[in-house]
Amino acid sequence: MNVQNLRGKLLISLLFGVVVYAGVSFFVDYQDVVRSLGDFNWALLPLILALTTMNYIFRFVKWEYYLRLIGVRGLAKRDSALIFFSGLGMVITPGKVGEWLKSYLLREVHGTPIARSAPILIAERLTDSIALLIIAAAGVFVFGNLWPVFVVVSVGVVLLVAVVGHRPTAMRLLDLGKRLPVVRRFVPQMEEFYEAAHVLLSPQAVIAMGALSTLSWFFEVLGFYFTLVGLGLDANGALLVQSAFILPIATLASAVLLTPGGLGVAEGALVTLTVALVDVSKSSAAVATFIIRFGTLWFGVIVGLIAFGILSRQLGERGDAEPVSPAATAESPP
Repeated sequence: MNVQNLRGKLLISLLFGVVVYAGVSFFVDYQDVVRSLGDFNWALLPLILALTTMNYIFRFVKWEYYLRLIGVRGLAKRDSALIFFSGLGMVITPGKVGEWLKSYLLREVHGTPIARSAPILIAERLTDSIALLIIAAAGVFVFGNLWPVFVVVSVGVVLLVAVVGHRPTAMRLLDLGKRLPVVRRFVPQMEEFYEAAHVLLSPQAVIAMGALSTLSWFFEVLGFYFTLVGLGLDANGALLVQSAFILPIATLASAVLLTPGGLGVAEGALVTLTVALVDVSKSSAAVATFIIRFGTLWFGVIVGLIAFGILSRQLGERGDAEPVSPAATAESPP
């Protein structure tokens, strides 16, 4: 992985973020946005950040669980945390490709082959999507006839888990790859990738981590709920249901379109859905969007960049040491 190239993409994404937020402000009306910012109850901001931080903590627990599943042993919790949170700093890269940095750093720190840890990102995205759909379920049926979405996604999840779990089918595909001139050189990495995916996407793992992800993302929903309360809305069950629909749907929309960190898509969806479903002005919806996106995106990016800086310095200090041998430090998945 070219870290210098990654930093360049990160800078471009940061500039894109500035353009997006400036665009939203002027589209809504800059002066109205400033007034709504002044009306917000800023005493709630620490609570909102604490709730979004809980999401990061539970996602780290999921990361640790996945590492155990693929046989990673002997990795210090501090190093594991630095690797995981470094990935948060790269979510604003196009298509979130920077999140693959976790696999690269895991190899550099522990010696775990990238092919073995890469399926973790797929498992994380899958269980996150399941969780967001579960949370949005009540709102889907209350605010729109979107049940076909649940059917399509549910069938897709079942098919993915079934195909990965059926070893004979996977082995036949890998055997076919061995007979193809261009593909055969990558078969060993593909086999290691499959063995990790087979464990990570087992029905038990998907169900357990889907449940954990639901709890994790609900903390972000609560963060959005209290953001709306901070704008003067009544704290009640109806507002919580609205929050539990708006945030997950906006997050899923941004994930599908793969813009850097969902920039532009998430903001547009949050403002549009908040104005449509909650009794607030466009300027208040924009302020709610800015605040919750700071807690759910930019706060994590800041923490991630700090973690990446610490880990980069740590790896630099190890530069003169003998490289870690994957065979000596990583075990095969159970």
